[in-house]
Amino acid sequence: MTQIVPQPGIMEIALYESGQSKVEGVSEVIKLSSNENPYGPSPKAAEAFRAAAANLHRYPSTDHAELRAAIGEVHGLDPARIICGVGSDEIINLLCQAYAGPGDEVLQTEHGFSMYRISALAAGASSVSVAERERVTDVDALLAGVTERTKLAFIANPNNPTGTMIGGNELAKLAAGLPENVILVLDGAYAEFVDGYDGGASLVDLHPNVVMTRTFSKLYGLGGLRIGWGYAQKEIIDVLNRIRGPFNLGECQLAAAEAAIRDRDFAAKCLAENSRLRGWLAQALADLGIHSDTSCANFILARFADRGEAVACDAFLKSRGLIVRQVAGYGLPNCLRITIGDERSCRLVAEAVAAFKAEQRGT
Repeated sequence: MTQIVPQPGIMEIALYESGQSKVEGVSEVIKLSSNENPYGPSPKAAEAFRAAAANLHRYPSTDHAELRAAIGEVHGLDPARIICGVGSDEIINLLCQAYAGPGDEVLQTEHGFSMYRISALAAGASSVSVAERERVTDVDALLAGVTERTKLAFIANPNNPTGTMIGGNELAKLAAGLPENVILVLDGAYAEFVDGYDGGASLVDLHPNVVMTRTFSKLYGLGGLRIGWGYAQKEIIDVLNRIRGPFNLGECQLAAAEAAIRDRDFAAKCLAENSRLRGWLAQALADLGIHSDTSCANFILARFADRGEAVACDAFLKSRGLIVRQVAGYGLPNCLRITIGDERSCRLVAEAVAAFKAEQRGT
């Protein structure tokens, strides 16, 4: 009997584990493990979703023209150079599928988002991890990691799960320093949380080998609908559209995303609350001896003395119905990633961690 064997690299992919949402024996939980917007989507997006449900029997548009136009209007971008996907994950996957394969290498940073490696291996390419500097992207290390086999280089800015980012000068240095045949992918899933940051769009306009990806899953609260987009030179967008599924986004997704991005008042309110509570929680934990790097996203990466303390604190939080994220799989075994929830959630986390530390001291 002939053995059925998958393509090389696929069996090296560990099954993705999403943020936990339940705790056995605990009826009421607060999920702070997936960097979701605690205030949900814009009410206008929810209404647009409900209205679009009347047309579930119809195929959606294949060109996503109205959503691309809305994105272009809000961000000042050319809609013809925008592609929409099933989350930014699909754009990442399409880039690897189109530009990397057996014998090629795809670069990512030491604590980079896991989908970069998954998509590279799925395409048959090798995934190469480059060291960071104190949990921050090291541009010099990335440039030194480029070989003649390198096809793509991914960085998340701000990064997940560290929350750190590099500034415009470092980004420009990276873009200018890469060979012209290497595509730099700037993952801007958390770009909206940084005031005045364009996610790398200006670099896309300057360099033919730079791509920016974005998502509706974080600030816009549409993680359950899986909607993302990318921005690049027209030549790259044309390539990606050739392998993109023609009906990859449904009518309800498209309608909700358009309404969400146009509701600037709701987005501004969510951003203001995230900024306020992120600073408050980071300081509250620091006062307990648990420090974190300055976060530029909607979460903080709390650092504990060692892995044992991080695991014990995670279990203590879960016993109180507070679900955060262990990130040992990202090479950060002594850390917990904590989504910034609403005010009640943040205060409950701080109170629980204080109780955990007191229990450790035996007081």
